[in-house]
Amino acid sequence: VFCFSDPRTDPWPLVYSPLPVTLVFISYLFMVALGPSCMRQRWRLELRAPLLLYNLAMVALSSYMFYEFLVTSVLANYSYLCQPVDYSRSELGMRMARVCWWFFFSKVIELLDMVFLILRKKQEQVTFLHVYHHGSMLFNWWSGVKYVPGGQAFFVGMLNSFVHIFMYGYYALASLGPRMRRHLWWKRYLTILQLCQFVAIAAHSSYNLFTECPFPDGFNTAVFLYILSLLALFLRFYYRTYIRGKR
Repeated sequence: VFCFSDPRTDPWPLVYSPLPVTLVFISYLFMVALGPSCMRQRWRLELRAPLLLYNLAMVALSSYMFYEFLVTSVLANYSYLCQPVDYSRSELGMRMARVCWWFFFSKVIELLDMVFLILRKKQEQVTFLHVYHHGSMLFNWWSGVKYVPGGQAFFVGMLNSFVHIFMYGYYALASLGPRMRRHLWWKRYLTILQLCQFVAIAAHSSYNLFTECPFPDGFNTAVFLYILSLLALFLRFYYRTYIRGKR
């Protein structure tokens, strides 16, 4: 199943070929490499209003996707232990495929995070973790939507959408300026929530590697290994920011 694209999603925007998403990724890398030098002789931009609107829009989109993942999985009686992809053109099968596409497209939109960092001259936040995470998610979810839009993959999208409601809510508050700083004491707990998300996804994907489930083992293996890499990078970030930093 994993070797053949899903005929339902194959003609959809950005999915039909790897070329569009590859061009988006190359543009992203050019922006990371050349953006800071282009801004070196320019004043940094505050962008408070655009940042607030962008982050609120991402909160709304994340809320919509979480709702769609959750409600569709409940209505379709999805299993959290073993869920094959529904390749039918049934109403619920198409609904799950559509929200998977929206989740993939949200990863394209999230590349704007880097644009805002560069325009605001926040080069210290342009880290390997940031670039690796955003860039790799593009290809992960492109392949997910092209080959397995639904099934086990719904859990990853649902959990990540839930976490992003709080993450972009935090960014929206932070964009209001220094006066909000005292209200953002919960940043550490946001990172803990992200770490818990990775542990849950790792457990979810690895379970099916040891049980009989009609969902591609190759996809579960890829998700498991990728999540381990994110878990290691985020643990390093947590240590450097909240433990060594406080020392």
